[in-house]
Amino acid sequence: MLRQYELVERVRAYDPQADEDLLNRAYVFSMKAHGSQLRASGDPYFSHPIEVAGILTDLKLDDETIATGILHDTIEDTVATQEQIDKLFGPAVGRLVDGVTKLSKIEAQTESERAAENLRKFLLAMSDDIRVLLVKLADRLHNMRTLKHLKNPDKRRRIARETMDIYAPLAGRIGMYEFMDELNELAFRELEPEGHASVTARLERLRVGGGDVVSRITSGLKLLLAQNGVEADVWGREKQPLSIWRKMHADHKSFEALTDVMAFRVIVASPADCYRALGIIHQRWPAFVGRFKDFISAPKANGYRSLHTTVMHSGIGIEVQIRDAAMHREAELGLAAHWAYKSGNEGAAARESYPWLNDLLEILDHAATPEELLEHTRLAMFHDQVFVFTPKGELQQLPKGATPVDFAYLLHSEIGDTCVGARVNGRVVSLRTKLVNGDQVEILRSSIRAPDPAWESYVVTAKARAAVRRSARTRTRDAQLAMGRQLFDAAVARHGLPSDDATVNAALSGLKLADRNALYVALARQTVGDLALREALSPGSTEGAKRPRKVKPGAGAITIKGLAPGAAFTLGECCHPVPGDRIAGLSRPGMGVEVHGIDCATLADEPQDWLELAWDANSGGAVARVATVVYNQPGSLAAVASIIAQARGNIVGLALKHRDREFHTNIIDIEVEGLAQLTAITAALRGAPAVVSVERVKA
Repeated sequence: MLRQYELVERVRAYDPQADEDLLNRAYVFSMKAHGSQLRASGDPYFSHPIEVAGILTDLKLDDETIATGILHDTIEDTVATQEQIDKLFGPAVGRLVDGVTKLSKIEAQTESERAAENLRKFLLAMSDDIRVLLVKLADRLHNMRTLKHLKNPDKRRRIARETMDIYAPLAGRIGMYEFMDELNELAFRELEPEGHASVTARLERLRVGGGDVVSRITSGLKLLLAQNGVEADVWGREKQPLSIWRKMHADHKSFEALTDVMAFRVIVASPADCYRALGIIHQRWPAFVGRFKDFISAPKANGYRSLHTTVMHSGIGIEVQIRDAAMHREAELGLAAHWAYKSGNEGAAARESYPWLNDLLEILDHAATPEELLEHTRLAMFHDQVFVFTPKGELQQLPKGATPVDFAYLLHSEIGDTCVGARVNGRVVSLRTKLVNGDQVEILRSSIRAPDPAWESYVVTAKARAAVRRSARTRTRDAQLAMGRQLFDAAVARHGLPSDDATVNAALSGLKLADRNALYVALARQTVGDLALREALSPGSTEGAKRPRKVKPGAGAITIKGLAPGAAFTLGECCHPVPGDRIAGLSRPGMGVEVHGIDCATLADEPQDWLELAWDANSGGAVARVATVVYNQPGSLAAVASIIAQARGNIVGLALKHRDREFHTNIIDIEVEGLAQLTAITAALRGAPAVVSVERVKA
């Protein structure tokens, strides 16, 4: 553990103007606050924040950030308060400590909800001051280095999974690849111990069997470049075990079949020397086709710049990364290489330098569930890149597999919402088209904001997917409100019920609903039925009323000829037969008899086992299933519901099967007395202007 004077000296070595008094006060305060607390390893707890501060000094961060590292656990784990931190160390440090403090009082029910809420608050704090992320990454790195001391294996795996899913990608997104590699390596060792052991053992055999291959190739590269007038520092190493493991699985290759297990870095004096070195290396060794990437002319979203190529050297494939000293410093430290935080505008500067932060913040507003938030955020952090151009020649970066819809949302949410088509390289293409490097993309727009729900099946960016889902939820709710309002008005007219505000408000209170809209949605979803609505609006009016039956297959409400009295049976979920249909049965040992329509495909599969059945004359109602295709326009679903209600049918289930820009296909379960009533309903539906087609589902 670093001693007080050692920590101060490390900071002053790169920042002579650092506030030494601030660092000393933070050190003493944290040590006293944590007192006799111990870590799982048995070490004093105080050693953890000091080691975190030490990691931050390796990044050469400012004194406020170092003080935050020292103090980051005091509010959560000691009796120290936010007011004390603000008073003793100033509002800037106080704000940072508050942003990094673990959020232990989150009231959530599931693991995914806890993780999502942590991530939500973390991203918001990070957008205010990016140093919050730097301290949090250092905190997570030290915790991962000491993870082995936790006795609970489930807790170790949960922390490792969270590290691999969230913290390592975040480190990569701000260009801190050394952090990312170590976090991934430590998490991989915990999550896949056998895989980690297998890869590391093979790497060790490679070293032993090939002698010091890395040193020989390093020396050869350096000598070759020097002979051609390019002075360079060169060093190499085997790739990270996790990187090798992922490549083996992605390419379905054995370790021995991989072509680039070793990677070498060439550091030269200038960008021009980068390209000179590349030409020299390609002249000497054959390059792998399709494995060259130029991140100097087209940097990654996190600012990363370098040339990448893979060549065949002495019978083995090696990856070579070529960059100058400034590029290398940025590649190692990422955002931490630019710690100009004295401007007082850290959050805005970070959002300007790292626009993906704005995308993540927009995702926070669009995600409907914790699971969606985690899904979209992981999508936003994991991707390979494609570089495309706007019509004005501006370069834009997208994930591999991105479509024009993703491009539209990348430019602006308004452009995405109004997108109706695209031109790629001057030619109109399908919105499903996958963009490739060098494409010039022009978005065709309409004046109507109408994201197509079908887009969700092929967009790849989190921002686009979140926006499409938000629009779909809005449309579904609008349709439910329209249907529910229609059902409400029909019930009021049919039964002569009062509908003034005072009566409706009293009914809402009895039904435990917030407002009229909540009532309309409940009616559309059938969580509030006709009888419950009548009783709520006019208490006592339903006494003696015949309650509608919720008929379930096999509930005994239906009688069938050909079965012994009391015999168990179920109505086939595949064909939904109703009284009036020709039917037959299949005997299922231990399950009774399955009743199917005579044209059901299930019967065709087992013709030898048919039982001759017929409906009893006094059979009750059953549930039929129909598929309706309606125009995508306001009121279509409400019109369908009204027709079914007028024909005395009862909707007991509704599901959206398919939706596109012009048509919606809905699957509706309708409780009917028999085939005659169902035929009348389908005929009435087919005559409705809003309905394109109606077919009974009898698969």
